[in-house]
Amino acid sequence: MKKSIEISPNIETLFGTRDENVRLLEDGLNINIDLRSDSIELEGAARDVARAEQVFADYDHLQRSGHAFNNGDLGSMLRVLLADPKTSLRGLAEAGRQRSFGRRTVQPKSVNQRRYLEAIEKHDMVFGIGPAGTGKTYLAVAMAISALLSKRVNRIILARPAVEAGERLGFLPGTLQDKIDPYLRPLYDALYDMLEPEKVDRYLEKNVIEIAPIAFMRGRTLNDSFVILDEAQNTTSEQMKMFVTRLGFNSKAVITGDVTQIDLPNAKRSGLLEAADVLKHVEGLTFAYFDDTDVVRHHLVQRIIRAYDEHKARVAEGETGLLESRANGKSNGAEIVPADQNRAPASEVERQDLETNE
Repeated sequence: MKKSIEISPNIETLFGTRDENVRLLEDGLNINIDLRSDSIELEGAARDVARAEQVFADYDHLQRSGHAFNNGDLGSMLRVLLADPKTSLRGLAEAGRQRSFGRRTVQPKSVNQRRYLEAIEKHDMVFGIGPAGTGKTYLAVAMAISALLSKRVNRIILARPAVEAGERLGFLPGTLQDKIDPYLRPLYDALYDMLEPEKVDRYLEKNVIEIAPIAFMRGRTLNDSFVILDEAQNTTSEQMKMFVTRLGFNSKAVITGDVTQIDLPNAKRSGLLEAADVLKHVEGLTFAYFDDTDVVRHHLVQRIIRAYDEHKARVAEGETGLLESRANGKSNGAEIVPADQNRAPASEVERQDLETNE
């Protein structure tokens, strides 16, 4: 099917740098887009051509209504709508505009990120589980700020377990706040990225925004609050149970973590892993999962995460094969022993050493 659509004013801004968005639409919808001097020619299956036409129409409508796309937002929205046929460019843009994120406009950059934001809006407790760089914490902080600015909650509470990443820093100098600040720095970074520094400082001073280690949560009931537990993979089973039972009236809780980066000492079982098993059928809460395709950091991070996952799978397969071969050996009546124990001494020197040891 071929379809010709009229060029509207400033439509060329949709094309992207070196027409990258045009190529994105062509590859995602399996169509051809021919840019003429006075029109745009679309060719492909009828359904795909209709979707492309809707993208151009939505973009024209958004421009006329004064919507401004920030750097990278348009490409991210196009990827989301290509991955999910039920979405539209206009719907994604207007959903982002309905949320107030302070001085930033936050748009989901993948289908899983969009589902994560929708889950936070619909449920009182959400677990966001996935690898580093997928926006779990950043989006949770953005939704907390949106809830605070729209007066749906009265305060934001950000918690994190004080666990080092595989090293021991010893006793840190300063006050209690000075000691715990290094562990909570990523949460501060997200806050200062979305709000003016003066406003963040004022909120922190008045305890409108509270940042604390998870150990300080015991005994509290958190009403009218948006509570975020970051790095939840480093909570123990007892800490996780304590945290999820703090939720009070008119409150939301978001728990984020990466189960591939557990830094708990003595091989304790992660409270996040246990919660994912114990709470998966509890009504009123939900789990949002991310993978390497949701990574929004440097493109190398995606490849690194994928390489580690593949390595882990190969190691697991090797261990399974070794266990199976040992089981088969014992079932056949043959004891599997290291090869050097069955080997005859290759020289007189080795023979003498064995006799001496005996």
